[in-house]
Amino acid sequence: MDETSDEPPTSAVLLDNCYFSQVIFNNVEKFYVPGGDVTCYYTLTEHIVPRRKDWVGIFRVGWKTTSEYYTFTWAPVPSDVHTVQQQIQFRACYLPKDDEDYQFCYVDQDGMVRGASVPFQFRAETEDDILVVATQGEMEEIELQNKNLRKENEELKASCASLQKQNVDLQEELSKTQELQKSLESLRSNTEKLELELSSLKKENKHLKERDDCREAELHQLKEQIQNVASDKEHLETRLKTALDHMDQLQSQVLNYEKEVENLSHMDRDKTKQLERLKEENHQLCLSRAQEQQNHTLMKELEEQKHLFQILQAEKDKADEENQKLREENDRLLRHLLQTRELSSLAAVSQAQAPIPAPEVVGLLFGNPYRVAEANVGAGAADVDCIRECPVCNEVFPEDIETSQYEAHVQSHLVDCPLCSETFDTSDTQVFDDHIFCHCLE
Repeated sequence: MDETSDEPPTSAVLLDNCYFSQVIFNNVEKFYVPGGDVTCYYTLTEHIVPRRKDWVGIFRVGWKTTSEYYTFTWAPVPSDVHTVQQQIQFRACYLPKDDEDYQFCYVDQDGMVRGASVPFQFRAETEDDILVVATQGEMEEIELQNKNLRKENEELKASCASLQKQNVDLQEELSKTQELQKSLESLRSNTEKLELELSSLKKENKHLKERDDCREAELHQLKEQIQNVASDKEHLETRLKTALDHMDQLQSQVLNYEKEVENLSHMDRDKTKQLERLKEENHQLCLSRAQEQQNHTLMKELEEQKHLFQILQAEKDKADEENQKLREENDRLLRHLLQTRELSSLAAVSQAQAPIPAPEVVGLLFGNPYRVAEANVGAGAADVDCIRECPVCNEVFPEDIETSQYEAHVQSHLVDCPLCSETFDTSDTQVFDDHIFCHCLE
């Protein structure tokens, strides 16, 4: 029976007898008259620090654990640390009604016993309890019973020590079991997370397969476009053979092509910026996973933009290739014209023995990287001073410069693509970056 609605803290572990002396019970009567309140007096030693959940209980002699109390009362916490004398009162309605042996026990909030009183009973005191006279034989029998009781007490102490050790082992096993349970819960949580990640990876894999199918279709279209470009290349080679008599017209076409290439480059930059913006939006949508339909629409738009970009890139490459061929043909014709005029000058020198200025080469739109500045013919020999000019920065070099030095200077203005070996001007880094980005999309 409890005097409050709260259950007191208990424990299945018994302390050694030495801990029972931390609280000393004073003025404990041998008998308490039933029907009256009982006042318990006790002293707190310096070995115990009273806490709010400490309590004093009445236990039947022979108890094993602190949960076997008959009734209890909360122990008050002293307001002054120097106050060690305490007293509490048990109400009569909660006290035992039999004449068994009981004792007071002070239990702390950890459920450990810190003090125990001598046994007492709840019954009226009689004259037989005041004076007991026994014979010699009865005394010997009592001593024998005491001896047996001491032996039984020793056995109980040994059993108690064994139980305490078993209890410690069980607590250690319980702690290990709790740790294993926590580990198991953690593993379950990790397993659930891995399952979610696996599901997400499966969805992403499916999406990548769909994108791969789209890329294969685009690759097939690109192969067809390459075949068309090859056919156009053959057609252009045929046209170039008949273009010697129409050089001015071809140069005008080259100028138009360059303007178109510049427009395509601007379009290429705009499309690249738009493509980067769409890729960023696509990345954000993939992370959110909440707008899959919109993501699908954006990916479709991205593929269309990429397809348009590839078409524009192919047209740009086609125009560059045609422009390069026209440049090469222009240079070849220029060299042929220079050789023809040099031979004509040498023939005239041999007849007239007088210096004749070489005709100046004019009318080329792009110019020739190897220009003849002047042609001075001396007596008995033709010595043409060649002044070389860089086609990129227009720097002029003397005639005695080595060809390797001149080529190294020109090459310093150029950069090669590490993937397809196409050459670009270092001053236009945006075109080179766009070209590298096209390789990344393939």
